[in-house]
Amino acid sequence: MTSVKEFRIDEAATDDELGRGAFVFTDAYSVFDWGQMPDSIPEKGTSLCTMGAFNFERLESEGVPTHYRGVVEHSSTDRRTRSDDVVENGDIVPLEDASSPPREMAIDLTQVPDLPHEGREYDYDHYHDAAGENYLIPLEVVFRNRVPIGSSLRRRTEPEDHGLAFESWPEEVVDLEEPIVEFSTKYEEGDRYLDRAEADAIAGTASIEDLESVALEVNRIITEQADSAGLVHEDGKIECLFYQGEIRVADVVGTFDENRFSHGGTQLSKEVLRQYHKRTQPEWVQAVKAAKAEAKQKDIADWKSLCDVQPEPLEDDVIETARDLYCAGANAYMNQELFDAPPLSSAIGAVQRL
Repeated sequence: MTSVKEFRIDEAATDDELGRGAFVFTDAYSVFDWGQMPDSIPEKGTSLCTMGAFNFERLESEGVPTHYRGVVEHSSTDRRTRSDDVVENGDIVPLEDASSPPREMAIDLTQVPDLPHEGREYDYDHYHDAAGENYLIPLEVVFRNRVPIGSSLRRRTEPEDHGLAFESWPEEVVDLEEPIVEFSTKYEEGDRYLDRAEADAIAGTASIEDLESVALEVNRIITEQADSAGLVHEDGKIECLFYQGEIRVADVVGTFDENRFSHGGTQLSKEVLRQYHKRTQPEWVQAVKAAKAEAKQKDIADWKSLCDVQPEPLEDDVIETARDLYCAGANAYMNQELFDAPPLSSAIGAVQRL
């Protein structure tokens, strides 16, 4: 169980072979690394699963290897499956053959060894010694097409670090001619951005140059799809597995939780919920920030144990607005009416009124 989706193992991976399993997407949400928040967002899980499957199938059609196997159709009887594939409770089918928006995605599994640590010092040598040539690369690869005000990139770097012709970051959104790719940790209690040498060491046998190339190709494909829907693809991330010398895209890609999209300057992503909490629960947001800082200072991995404020539930109208954002946004991105949702313009208007 992750903060927003359940993880099922049907056949465990070994040193030499990929396993098989599934993600079951829930309606839970998470912001600021908190984990599962007090509320759920109706149909969030099916919208993310559907968008993720749509994007994986696009990646595969353009030659990008992934761990995706299909979506799980629990109610089908005579439907075409991928390579006659089945799971215990249903058939595995392409997205177009699903009778309704799916909640479950079938995937290949790789190994995820333990990552021992003392305080904030993590033993990646142990991770890779146990992983061999079949492992989840313990990095997130972030790509950015624009730099909004408030982006962490502005705090951590200067424009010249990215070949930009500014002495300092301007007080406006910066659209990038070429995407910026960064690497961050995945399994540390408080994830951190890395320089290329650190990222290369943590990646193990996998090449960060190849990781960067895969990320740029994924970014191109998602950006082109967003453009066709009238959306701006601002940034996103991928996670990858390494198997027998090949990098494959893993986890989920191109959803409103993994990526940031906008339309007419209005966010269509989980960022809406982040910003809403900043406005309405600043005490909790500040407590989270302070706990992370204290944990770093004390060399403690579990920062949540230092946070003395809990998040409050959302109002019903905010939950409804978030539900419409996920569903209307998914319809627009895929150019299909899969969800009973208002037009995208109406969902955007509700977001702007929050």
